[in-house]
Amino acid sequence: MGWIVFAILAWIAGLSLNVWLARQRPSRGASLAAPLVFGITLIAVWEGVVRGFDINQVLLPAPSVIATRMASSLDILWVDFVQTVIKGALSGYIIGCSAAFLTALAIDRFPFLQRGLLPVGNFVAALPIIGMAPIMVMWFGFGWQSKAAIVVVMVFFPMLVNTVQGLQASDAMQRDLMRTYAAGYWRTLLKLRLPAAMPFVFNGLKIGTTLALIGAIVAEFFGSPVLGMGFRISTSVGQLALDLVWAEIVVAAIAGSAFYGIMALIEGRVTFWHPSQRN
Repeated sequence: MGWIVFAILAWIAGLSLNVWLARQRPSRGASLAAPLVFGITLIAVWEGVVRGFDINQVLLPAPSVIATRMASSLDILWVDFVQTVIKGALSGYIIGCSAAFLTALAIDRFPFLQRGLLPVGNFVAALPIIGMAPIMVMWFGFGWQSKAAIVVVMVFFPMLVNTVQGLQASDAMQRDLMRTYAAGYWRTLLKLRLPAAMPFVFNGLKIGTTLALIGAIVAEFFGSPVLGMGFRISTSVGQLALDLVWAEIVVAAIAGSAFYGIMALIEGRVTFWHPSQRN
């Protein structure tokens, strides 16, 4: 009963604090405090509900149990993080986004490619990952290379579409003005069209951050060496080690949020002039 009361009080306290924060003048501190308070409140309620109702730890471990498992399995979590996030997701993300950006430049320079490549890219983007993963494993082996290949396929098309749209974002009057300055294609591209395309480019980059991590983890379900987040989640579920499964999920969530946050931070520095970046 005490844990249930704790959960209720935690919820009331967190709700009251968030209401108070919402009434304050907009500031960076308040914008950071609101999600932090909500997260702490959610964890406290989770702990109280699991303890209060005596929920089986196999069904839903308490946050304290997950934290204890994380602290005792740092070596395993680190090895899995390097295998999945650094080798699989990050390498595939860099290759896929770079290839998509260069392809978008080629499509912009030679418009006939737009009619040929975009429908093909749309078809590839619609392919299910559970169908591509076994094929990539057969092509590239059980190492991180096959997971990176899956990530390349997943991030390529969103990045390509956003970049192509961004390169068309500048209006006719701006392009006419560049022509009056005797600017050729490449100078117009560098001075006008690429800067105008940056919000679209970063939109593709941010979409790719989540797709890359999802693709790398799911691909490990279909063939992996004895390490990696997907491999660990798959085997731990079979062993009913749900605390380790949740520990891997927490690490993946932190990595994905940090990855997205880094892209958003870089976007704010590069596209500071865009209305979306103005407070």
